[in-house]
Amino acid sequence: MQADFWHDRWERNQIGFHLEQVNPHLARYWPDLGLEPGARVLVPLCGKTLDLTWLAAQGYEVLGVELSETAVQAFFSEHDLEPKVSQRGGFRVYEAGPVTLLCGDFFALSAEEVAACSGVYDRAAIIALPPQMREDYTAHLTRILPARCRGLLITLDYEQSQMQGPPFSVPDAEVQRLLAADWSVEILEQPDILGKSWKFLKGGATRLVERVYRLEKTA
Repeated sequence: MQADFWHDRWERNQIGFHLEQVNPHLARYWPDLGLEPGARVLVPLCGKTLDLTWLAAQGYEVLGVELSETAVQAFFSEHDLEPKVSQRGGFRVYEAGPVTLLCGDFFALSAEEVAACSGVYDRAAIIALPPQMREDYTAHLTRILPARCRGLLITLDYEQSQMQGPPFSVPDAEVQRLLAADWSVEILEQPDILGKSWKFLKGGATRLVERVYRLEKTA
């Protein structure tokens, strides 16, 4: 899956993955993580999600990473924000108040750039990637984030043969295989939400489990 795929999706406004409200799992479970006020939170493959503004409103410094400049510009425009724009290595950096968005390749992100992050939030990153890229993504995330980093991971689990991703099915066994060696991985909730998803119902899926994890990096 190449960068052009995502650029094209944003240019054509084919962004069914974008939620028009704050993710309810974020609002329900994030406070229980116990992060200090002012903590920095990494949001990989963030798009223009309203979750960025929710985290900022709770008093966190938010560091989003997004490939599409269309998405980054839309985020600031839709919130009537005038970002300061600069270039930092391979990233075009947009900053306004507590929100900083790095426009560029997530895999170019260094440990130095996320050294201050004590939180991480992934609602749409791991499920946006095919299998080999998920391997690379989780390995890179683990490599660059500091020990004791805490956060939430939200996945979808369905029969992949019934639907074509993205979003891709990422079953619990795969999450455990990819993360359990370096992270504490706790399932908080795993409802079947098939009845709420016309796309999956129309596509012929017979189940759709949305699984919410609490993560903490152990080393």
